[in-house]
Amino acid sequence: MASDLDSNVSTPGQTQQRESAGWLKVGAVAAASALAGGLAAAWYYRKTLARLQQAEAQPVALDTEENSDDTYYDIS
Repeated sequence: MASDLDSNVSTPGQTQQRESAGWLKVGAVAAASALAGGLAAAWYYRKTLARLQQAEAQPVALDTEENSDDTYYDIS
């Protein structure tokens, strides 16, 4: 018959499974938190994002008279 101390001893395999299951839960919570934060930021800045997308769709005329001062810059 096993004593009370012997019956409560766990094997190394059992503790490793518990630890890996714990890290899996932590990873899942972290991923869910990052996703929720990204969605919350996108919702909060939705008007700004819409303006940026609209501005991206409209071409900008860079070759206008006010922009053509015939200045050339040598970057090399």
